[in-house]
Amino acid sequence: MTAPYIMRPMRVDDISQVVQVDELAFPTPWSARTYQFEITNRTTSHMVVVEAPNHVTLSVSGLRGLIQRLRGGPRPEPVIAGYGGCWLIAGEAHISTIAVHPDFRGRGLGELLLIGMLGRAMKLDGEYSVLEVRVNNHTAQQLYRKYEYETVGTRRGYYRDNGEDAYLMEVRPLDAAYQTRFQQRVAALHGKIPFIDQFTDV
Repeated sequence: MTAPYIMRPMRVDDISQVVQVDELAFPTPWSARTYQFEITNRTTSHMVVVEAPNHVTLSVSGLRGLIQRLRGGPRPEPVIAGYGGCWLIAGEAHISTIAVHPDFRGRGLGELLLIGMLGRAMKLDGEYSVLEVRVNNHTAQQLYRKYEYETVGTRRGYYRDNGEDAYLMEVRPLDAAYQTRFQQRVAALHGKIPFIDQFTDV
């Protein structure tokens, strides 16, 4: 049997790896301090990570790689394959970020992170969900449309690194009918990716 991915709440000891994934994914990454604040001081914030199966390690270069090799084996902490963040305020579930490590892209983990955050939002009585996405990020837009997000506006010059516009996308309502369709998509994803969801059970 293939070892599963584990989706769970982000912890403080995940931050160093999360920042590395963030730096690989985005031109303007969040700081470690921002992640610590989101995890420890913001009750409206719901941060999630996906751990790679326990036999997976990443190739590491530089000083960290040297230390790892001198120790004679892989680092003991779990490998973070991706992460996401959602703010839940007054019924609105705002997907703030999703990123997957380059070594794990193309495996459906972005979808896994999205369903984790949407599932958590619905469990906490979220009424609708919104997010911003780069106008040129067609892959992400396709994923969001799969989960019934629709483009409802454009934020001009939203991204600071290059002034690119963002589409504002929204799905509403997250009612019983939507939740039924959502669970069907979750079941289909289970058929493609072995995973354990510890995030929505919190």
